[in-house]
Amino acid sequence: MPNEGWGRLTIYVGAAPGVGKTYKMLQDANDWLARGVDVVAGFIETHGRRETADQIGRLEVLPRKRINYQGHTYEELDTDAVIRRRPAVVLIDELAHSNVPGSRHAKRYEDIEDILRAGIDVVTTVNIQHLESLQDKVEHITGVKVRERVPDRIMDLADEIKLIDVTPQTLQERLMNGQIYAPDKIEAALSHFFQPGKLSALRELALLEVADDVDQRLGSAEVVHPERILVCVNYRPHSEKLIRRGWRIADRLKAELYVLVVVTEPLSPDEQRDLERIRDLSRQFRATFILRSADQRNVGPVIVEVAESLRVSQIVIGQPQNARNGPLGWTSPNPIDYVLRHAEFMDLHVVSSTRESSAN
Repeated sequence: MPNEGWGRLTIYVGAAPGVGKTYKMLQDANDWLARGVDVVAGFIETHGRRETADQIGRLEVLPRKRINYQGHTYEELDTDAVIRRRPAVVLIDELAHSNVPGSRHAKRYEDIEDILRAGIDVVTTVNIQHLESLQDKVEHITGVKVRERVPDRIMDLADEIKLIDVTPQTLQERLMNGQIYAPDKIEAALSHFFQPGKLSALRELALLEVADDVDQRLGSAEVVHPERILVCVNYRPHSEKLIRRGWRIADRLKAELYVLVVVTEPLSPDEQRDLERIRDLSRQFRATFILRSADQRNVGPVIVEVAESLRVSQIVIGQPQNARNGPLGWTSPNPIDYVLRHAEFMDLHVVSSTRESSAN
């Protein structure tokens, strides 16, 4: 939860574009305005939808900041203008938006944090596919790697999360009626993102995520002796998936999260950059990052040593890529074999590196 003196954060969550998040946010804001609340529109993205634009109604719309970049002029949220105006509530659409280079922050959620620190309440919108910890599941469902992502800690900041839910059939009808995309994009959308199976899976993901958030808020009593989760990764892309899996386990258990990287050879410049990305993702999930060195045959002992010193209760590790032979189907020396034999009283989660597993 935010520090004392921060504004309140409300997030309208949807399963996909077109569910009506912005529409409902504007509708509610006009109700607040009618009751005397000082609410303004800081940044509203209508995407050319007339019905949404009509919902702005009598709301005061603050000017946007214009930024020149590579010969083009872009409009972004003017954070300073919001803070100078100091409304009780400001509406800021598209939480996951990436700002144009030259902006104060790279991401809009960072602008929102500045506004919250100033004591101003913020109401915003986001689709479930933009949540960082769900990236692997979303990519499995849609076949698309979402570029604009929001750290889960931003969802944790929210005082209230509102799910805007419609059926896949309703979404398809809105799409066919031109209420979501321009006519020249409808056919492509129906063939890809807006297939009924994908929409149903995303809807279920949104429902489960919001229900889980409610459960955690209801059971938010302080855990006296929290569990500890250790995620064992290397510096390769599969590591991001393992960290997200570990975080979701830790989040549900209110557990402490640790990320261990065991380096077995000198890193190339590209591998060093990958390692820094893993470190940054660990920091985003508020995990303690641990770096150890070992030769190839001693990776398992290092994992067990760190796990025992931390007194972890669960270990998350990836399936080795050179899978063959051995008692678990992998070559020897295999760190998983060693961990199974020596990490007593610890649960071990072995996560497949194949894409199909990301739906689990």
